[in-house]
Amino acid sequence: MSKQAVRLAAMGDLHMKKSSQGQLAPLLASVSDRADVLLLCGDLTDYGLPEETRILVKDLTSVVRIPIVAVLGNHDYESGKQVEVCRMLTDAGVAVLDGEAVEIAGVGFAGVKGFQGGFGRGTLGGWGEQGVKAFVQEAIDEALKLESALARLRTPQRVAVLHYSPVRATVEGEPLEIYPYLGTSRLEEPLNRYPVNVVFHGHAHHGALEGRTACGTPVFNVAMPLLLRSFPDKPPFRVFELPVQEIAPAGTAERVPEPARALENG
Repeated sequence: MSKQAVRLAAMGDLHMKKSSQGQLAPLLASVSDRADVLLLCGDLTDYGLPEETRILVKDLTSVVRIPIVAVLGNHDYESGKQVEVCRMLTDAGVAVLDGEAVEIAGVGFAGVKGFQGGFGRGTLGGWGEQGVKAFVQEAIDEALKLESALARLRTPQRVAVLHYSPVRATVEGEPLEIYPYLGTSRLEEPLNRYPVNVVFHGHAHHGALEGRTACGTPVFNVAMPLLLRSFPDKPPFRVFELPVQEIAPAGTAERVPEPARALENG
């Protein structure tokens, strides 16, 4: 482990299928040599089935020798087996976050799936039909879970791991009509109240690689289809260097987190 920096490898949208046995392991063969922690940003399976999860776990455990932090995505909920999917990953040593926080190598990670709802002035409001109110409440609940996790972090370096995007910038490139289904600004609100070094998400397969929150925090879209298309000659994960900072003495002003720096992909 470098004393000057921690390296994070990030990817999402693996969409492991029953027929995917052995396909992921070669793509991750070099990750343990290039990074200190692997982050998985949801849609780890295609239909959220235990059979798919078993294949994912086998591939991960065969090649990955570094800690893994993950969140689930909407595909992992498709079959209503998300609790079993989470348990299988946890039993394999993966830290699956759903409103929780974990510290690894002196870095704090807060994770949540997130939800939909749109961005900026186009964010859907909870008014009108009961169905609309329930939809909006789901987004609010996910944002509150993220805020709770962020509030528990006490490390100088802090990372948010999501599936849905908290900003519009990283979904640009997708059809305009589906922007509201790719994330919501409600997830950005806690990130502005509890600053982090960097935010990672997936879900937007045809979005943009990078954006920023209103406070300037870098947000990276690490959906695997996007990485494969953007860096066709590299493994489908991105590596980021997070500078190490010492904990500020009691009574001193808290430092603004220093942004993570993207290294050459893979």
